[in-house]
Amino acid sequence: MVEKLVVCGSCGGINRLPEARPATGAKCGKCASKLFRGHPDDISGDNLGRQIDRGTLPVLVDVWAPWCGPCRTMAPAFEAAAAVLEPEVRLVKLNSDRHQATSAELGIRGIPTMILFAGGREIARVSGAMTTGEITNWVRERLPAVAS
Repeated sequence: MVEKLVVCGSCGGINRLPEARPATGAKCGKCASKLFRGHPDDISGDNLGRQIDRGTLPVLVDVWAPWCGPCRTMAPAFEAAAAVLEPEVRLVKLNSDRHQATSAELGIRGIPTMILFAGGREIARVSGAMTTGEITNWVRERLPAVAS
């Protein structure tokens, strides 16, 4: 039986999700939060590390800050992209003001910046605000296995 490892955006718990089980209704075995809510989780640097290193899903992280106008402009588009791309891709947000050390480790020079991780490594990054269609197309061009 093939299964995915899905890291909970709320508590960081690692959950085994069989391929045959519908992912949209799955809940965390540790905190009972839904694993896929159709919107990105705002996570810590530690949780981001777990998402990348322990989960088997590709991870798209939006590095943002509350004072950033383009970040606020792109937020609804990123949320809409989560509704389209989940459960094939995990979308998360990292507040660069709250998690400065993680932002520095990621080499963030401008925001908003999106970084796509797959197989535990960075495969692409882009800076600047994008629309929902641009975000989903950008991900699908880099991850052909993600269905349209």
